[in-house]
Amino acid sequence: MKRLLDCTASDFRNMNGKQLKQSIKASEGRVIVSEIIGAFAPFYPAVTNAEIAAAFGADLLLLNFFDVFAPHFNGLDMNEPDQIVKRLKELTGRPIGVNLEPVDPNAKQLEGLTSLPKGRLATEESLQEAKQLGFDFVCLTGNPKTGVTNDEIAKAIEKARSVFGDDGLIIAGKMHGAGVANETGGSIVSEEVMERFINAGADVILMPSPGTVPGVTLEKTERLVRFAHEKGALVMLTIGTSQEGADEHTIRQIALTSKMAGADLYHIGDAGYHGIAIPENIMTYSIAIRGKRHTYIRMASSPLR
Repeated sequence: MKRLLDCTASDFRNMNGKQLKQSIKASEGRVIVSEIIGAFAPFYPAVTNAEIAAAFGADLLLLNFFDVFAPHFNGLDMNEPDQIVKRLKELTGRPIGVNLEPVDPNAKQLEGLTSLPKGRLATEESLQEAKQLGFDFVCLTGNPKTGVTNDEIAKAIEKARSVFGDDGLIIAGKMHGAGVANETGGSIVSEEVMERFINAGADVILMPSPGTVPGVTLEKTERLVRFAHEKGALVMLTIGTSQEGADEHTIRQIALTSKMAGADLYHIGDAGYHGIAIPENIMTYSIAIRGKRHTYIRMASSPLR
């Protein structure tokens, strides 16, 4: 199995989730995940946000606000909506994943919550549809004001594992409180929560990068990452608090502290601009964790390779 750093589009086309996980692991903390929203107008109308994120160095693309029962992606004029994921893979040469949200109707609310369409909820039906659409991985997490809880994430992991089987790649966890009163700051994640997720079938545990959520320090994050690795899981550290729109110095600082903490994947959110991180910040993030060599190769590699 090639490390992801050396993979091209033809390698990704032939990978299942288990192989993708091994490829990420072999890259030793040098994989960039860019979250993007196709429901919004693209940064530049001539191309999609997915293409921009790929062009600036992202290895994996994670679709947010994507309704699996009403597939749509701004910038793509598709007569067959069920072919959108396939087309994005052709255009970018990258693995494509989707966020689905395990909303808890009984969550203790910190703020007013929004109501989501069924195509964004982490139900067995939507997970089946995500698999049918051709997503390479699924991420079970919560956007702001959604009421996603760790209890519901654990249940959703079991559903996702049942749907995707042993060969699926499942990422799970919270980037921030998601509007839940008792799961904010340093209480977002714990060893107990992580063990529940791993036992339920998660391949990758998602948690905030140091410095992105109050109380999430380098020391605490490093301890939790070590715990996840001991249990056989990988870890994706995230920028999900609009700091994807911060200055490049801040991005470098988050990148290096995340690397010190032991991250396997580095996530950058979609709120730098409307639906995508500031593109230069994707590149800055990439250069910080793996240098210009691997960044420029990823940026230049054709989807025809």
